[in-house]
Amino acid sequence: MEILYKSTRGTGECVKASEAILKGLSKDGGLFVPTEIPKLDVPMDRLAEMTYQEIAYEVMSRFLTDFTEEELKSCIARAYDSKFDTEEIAPLVKAGGAYYLELFHGATIAFKDMALSILPHLLTTSAKKNHVKNEIVILTATSGDTGKAAMAGFADVPGTRIIVFYPKNGVSPIQEKQMVTQKGNNTYVVGITGNFDDAQTAVKKMFNDKAMEEELDKAGFQFSSANSINIGRLVPQVVYYVYAYVNLYKNGEIKDGEKINVTVPTGNFGNILAAYYAKNMGLPIDKLICASNENKVLFDFFSTGSYDRNRDFILTSSPSMDILISSNLERLIYRIAGENADKNREMMEQLSKGGTYRITEKMRSQLADFYGNFATEEETAGAIKALYGETGYVIDTHTAVASCVYGKYAAETGDSTKTVIASTASPFKFTRSVMNAIDSKYDSMGDFELVDELSKIANVKVPNAIEEIRTAPVLHDTVVDVPEMPVAVKNVLGI
Repeated sequence: MEILYKSTRGTGECVKASEAILKGLSKDGGLFVPTEIPKLDVPMDRLAEMTYQEIAYEVMSRFLTDFTEEELKSCIARAYDSKFDTEEIAPLVKAGGAYYLELFHGATIAFKDMALSILPHLLTTSAKKNHVKNEIVILTATSGDTGKAAMAGFADVPGTRIIVFYPKNGVSPIQEKQMVTQKGNNTYVVGITGNFDDAQTAVKKMFNDKAMEEELDKAGFQFSSANSINIGRLVPQVVYYVYAYVNLYKNGEIKDGEKINVTVPTGNFGNILAAYYAKNMGLPIDKLICASNENKVLFDFFSTGSYDRNRDFILTSSPSMDILISSNLERLIYRIAGENADKNREMMEQLSKGGTYRITEKMRSQLADFYGNFATEEETAGAIKALYGETGYVIDTHTAVASCVYGKYAAETGDSTKTVIASTASPFKFTRSVMNAIDSKYDSMGDFELVDELSKIANVKVPNAIEEIRTAPVLHDTVVDVPEMPVAVKNVLGI
């Protein structure tokens, strides 16, 4: 069965998976969604015998139907290799009454590696399939993790360049050091004097700028996206939820067909949307628990049916979730609007112009699978301290938001369904916040002293991603105001 992709704001034209991956964003400003979500029709006992890579093929081949078996298997093999520090790729750890799905064993110790290690290969394969002659310019905004993971994936990949914009004062010291020390002749990092939403809005504007597109084309370039809006990012994320379920079954924790809940810390909504897609493929997921930090725009949306970004932007200890415009939510809105592009477009225009929209009661009734809540900064720190005190297991700030919200859900509902918590970053990425949560005495230590202390108390080896930036030189130091972002892009490309 062929799966095609259509725009959430379009008039029904469909493109193949490889074209959707190449474009990133549809010309009408919409996001690409599959014409239908395919079923995962593989018996659980067969899945239980498979490696991560083999499960990835079973899931992704059902979505990316214009890739040959050889093409897709080659992309998977090149992505999920020794860049990951464990053969399991995404281990499950049982701690404190839940199962933590560790998605941070890749090159940059954050969950973005799970998709961004394969996207460059999907993209270059797509370019060949579609006879693209231009050099592909990956243009992306990051709230901390996407940028580094994308650069690590695309560094020195022939036929590509990557330009990453990040909020200069809105990422952790370790996140910034990881980005500004990035090697690769085709990688460029630019700080902006603004927040992540400012960066993402400006990037979207450049994608929709027809004059800029023509200028780039003349110079032999074309934009593509590595942000979570690219369907080539979303599809690989579906894989790890299937893998987690299969592992629970294989380890005798659940029976075949038994439902589980999934808790995901999210700002841009892509990671939990992937779990929703897995559920729609037939994976036995019951509740999708959406965890927000103090920028609780998603919690308010699930509580009221109204999405409103008109509020103060709060810098928290979980910066990758400091987001007020959740781009991937549009894919869910389109679906619960009965795949009505006009209705969806109207709401997205309201969001763009007035910063808010409201869904109908009929649409709200289709959100029964979702539960939303949030964790304050104090609660986030408390969750880290409590889990460490109880089990010796150390989690990062984003995972702690999810852990706290899962606790609230369980207390409110009494639901004892086995629950997988997406553990989206290594605690080594946010060492100061993590160590301060465990004990304020650590605050006097330097960043790398804290790294060594965390390694000692958690009994975990310091990840290579941290070791290599201890003494790495800064290679990128450009900072611009938001209106100057297009000029910065042209400077990088020599236009």
